[in-house]
Amino acid sequence: MTVQPIRVFGDPVLRTPAEPVVDFDAELRRLVADLTETMREASGVGLAAPQLGVGLRVFTFDVDDVLGHLINPELTFPDEEEQEGQEGCLSIPGLYFDTKRRMNVVAQGFNMYGDPVRIVGTELMARCVQHETDHLDGVLFVDRLDPEARKEAMKAIRAAEWYDAATPPTVKVSPHASSSPFGLGR
Repeated sequence: MTVQPIRVFGDPVLRTPAEPVVDFDAELRRLVADLTETMREASGVGLAAPQLGVGLRVFTFDVDDVLGHLINPELTFPDEEEQEGQEGCLSIPGLYFDTKRRMNVVAQGFNMYGDPVRIVGTELMARCVQHETDHLDGVLFVDRLDPEARKEAMKAIRAAEWYDAATPPTVKVSPHASSSPFGLGR
């Protein structure tokens, strides 16, 4: 287990959809361990493999004393209820913006051994699962903001001391926008 550097906004890996995991091997277990240790060291509630520069559909989470991971997640939403609240990202350090998400989510995938896993999440767990799955699709939470809020977010990002003007940012539209009024459905 090793704490890894977290990629920040502007790094192309954050905008590249991740590939499904096909090998549930020792290398995958090391990745899950590195994600977990890095997430905890950074005091995050979630961390996706692309944030460490690894293009695989894997994320870890630590929400309400529930520590875990999910591989190849597929999300469904049991209802239309939504929540709005402050959201941040370890790849956009120190910045938080009100972001709409679904209130409830059911995530299905696998653990690091290839066993099926199902997470039923609400509130913060639902927000985390949606946020981390977005990372696996090359989507950042600022992409979900309304146009005026996104403009303010981009201004704050460009003013951040970690921002590198040599790697200009891109804003992406969620690939799920057409399947749900919230841009969150599959």
